Amino acid sequence: MRARDLAEPYPTVSLDDQALDAARLLAEHRLPGVLVVDGPDTPVAILPSSQLVRLLVPGYVMEDPTLAAVIDEAHADRLAAALAGLRVRECLPKDSPAPAVADAEDTAVEIAALMARNRSPLAAVVERPADRHSGGGRLLGVITASHLLHRLLGNP
Repeated sequence: MRARDLAEPYPTVSLDDQALDAARLLAEHRLPGVLVVDGPDTPVAILPSSQLVRLLVPGYVMEDPTLAAVIDEAHADRLAAALAGLRVRECLPKDSPAPAVADAEDTAVEIAALMARNRSPLAAVVERPADRHSGGGRLLGVITASHLLHRLLGNP
């Protein structure tokens, strides 16, 4: 099984998209993260859902988690305001590794190793041009860790 066979269409966002729109996309589709692209075919980062959740939590609660218990539901409903006006680029973790990018011809085990090394919930699949030194490539889709596990466990 090759990466091209496992790749599925997957939502992407750009560095300059609104963070709140990215959060809504993640929530609506219940995604573990979203692929961030620069242009239509260049993966530059993965924005994990957990990073956006982290940005929603006020700093004082991060410092003292016991304060979370005193935030009432009315206030909790307003937490999303923390993302208002932010761009995706501003929400990426500072120590974010390069995204996991698999070649279209990579095997399932190569993809698993790539995702494990990058600790990534997903890998972008790119079909590289015949002249690999020219860079670039065409984004074919994404393989999520859950989809890869499904296939590696012998499920069609």
